Amino acid sequence: MADGGTTCPHRVAMEHVTSRWGTLVLIALLDRSYRFSELRREIGKVSEKMLTQTLQTLERDGLVHRDAKPVIPPRVDYRLTDLGREAAEQVRGLAQWTEQRIAAIQKAREEYDTAKA
Repeated sequence: MADGGTTCPHRVAMEHVTSRWGTLVLIALLDRSYRFSELRREIGKVSEKMLTQTLQTLERDGLVHRDAKPVIPPRVDYRLTDLGREAAEQVRGLAQWTEQRIAAIQKAREEYDTAKA
């Protein structure tokens, strides 16, 4: 809970994990490590700036490891840490549940919209 105008650390971390791009990055990295451009293609429709910010946030939270290799041209790979793998597995579970239940969700939306019309 908020205390003296500050936000709870667990709430901030949860926002990072469950953000639009955070969830997609975590789920993608469950399969393997990615270079930035590969990850951007894998996720799709994310700007370079937003992916950079998301990766930096997840790295700061200890969920993603950034491995910069001193070669020319520079090579940077991103992978999950053990903590990140735990979070990604939880997020993937929610994504799978949503995919399995989307028909029921859409039906509920239609019923709600009809009742409100």
